[in-house]
Amino acid sequence: MPITRRVFIRNSGLAIVGTAAIPSFLARAAWGSADAGTRTKRLVVIFQRGAADGLNIVVPHAEAQYYAMRPSINIPREAVIDLDGFFGLHPSLAAFQPLWEQRHLAIVHAAGSPDPNRSHFDAQDFMESGTPGVKSTEDGWLNRSLRELPGPAQKSPFEAVAMGPSIPRILSGIEPAVAMNNINDFTVGGRSAKTSPVASAFEAMYDHSSDTVLHSAGEETFDAVKMLKSADPAKYVPAAGVDYPKGHFGDSLGQLAQLVKANLGVQVAFADISGWDHHVNEGATEGQLANVLREFSLSLAAFWKDLGDLGEDTVVVTMSEFGRTAHENGNRGTDHGHANVMFVLGGPVHGGKVYGRWPGLDQSQLYQGRDLALTTDFRQVLGEAVLRHMGNRHLGEVFPGYENQTGKFLGLLG
Repeated sequence: MPITRRVFIRNSGLAIVGTAAIPSFLARAAWGSADAGTRTKRLVVIFQRGAADGLNIVVPHAEAQYYAMRPSINIPREAVIDLDGFFGLHPSLAAFQPLWEQRHLAIVHAAGSPDPNRSHFDAQDFMESGTPGVKSTEDGWLNRSLRELPGPAQKSPFEAVAMGPSIPRILSGIEPAVAMNNINDFTVGGRSAKTSPVASAFEAMYDHSSDTVLHSAGEETFDAVKMLKSADPAKYVPAAGVDYPKGHFGDSLGQLAQLVKANLGVQVAFADISGWDHHVNEGATEGQLANVLREFSLSLAAFWKDLGDLGEDTVVVTMSEFGRTAHENGNRGTDHGHANVMFVLGGPVHGGKVYGRWPGLDQSQLYQGRDLALTTDFRQVLGEAVLRHMGNRHLGEVFPGYENQTGKFLGLLG
């Protein structure tokens, strides 16, 4: 059994997780696409924490029942950005309209986890582990997706990246992953690592360690720092015309674009955006939901534009732990629901279409008489991305207990 090691450098921008079997650092060209003759495929997962209201995000504006259920928080037909005559985008998602028209953006409605749990913590845990209803799963599905990826055995320290202070549930596991809060502070002991007593003590501890595992961990930590600094992130300028919104999510995607464009070997990445739990005064075309949707869409659109040609080999998938109730509540908000909406963005995406079977909003069609019914398991969407885009054919290991048959894929990806 390989010895699992975890190294967390707290109060800096860095956390690295890995195993003793990971090879030592090589020059960044070792995993660059130019030398290998193949292009790096990337999968970016975005989590909307708090249970986003899918019915007001991608609006079934042709269904009269939608308006009857939401008298004060519905999105009026004249305000909806129509997509196909039945569904339309919330007006705060205007930045998505060009992506839809260019067929880079697809939508999966009535999607999500089949588990009936309405607890934020449990539902997020299940979606990140990829095993709904099973609390004993120790690692995350995105980490497991790395195990059988095609390509060179020597992996970049930046193969798996999470934008945040620590490794999230979805990337926890035996495969190495890096977490960073701020790309410019990605160092041991802060900006002045050369003179920092913390950094010096840390490096000395690993340099003189007789423990092979710890020594290897220390080497990889500092090699990753050196590798990133060689890309000179402080001088990064986004592509012409790209303007990331101010805030955590926009900053995260802007920094992720830096990592990808610096040719550091990123293959999977994770970022999240909170603020979706609107029990009171959710709003309609304006308000709480509208504000977070604006930040969400502008950030993703900026990321996509910033990638340029690299977008052809990138797929972005969004998800939230569950949806909201079909009926608005007495506080002009919505409560914890069931099925939701997922966005899939990327060069290989067959966009300009809403996928999945629409279950309807008549009272008899609602899940437990209150929620949008689920017709597409989120693992079906993710499985297609893992296999058809990333090339990992071992879906039974990525999503244990789920029969992810290729014949049941939605056809989202080419």
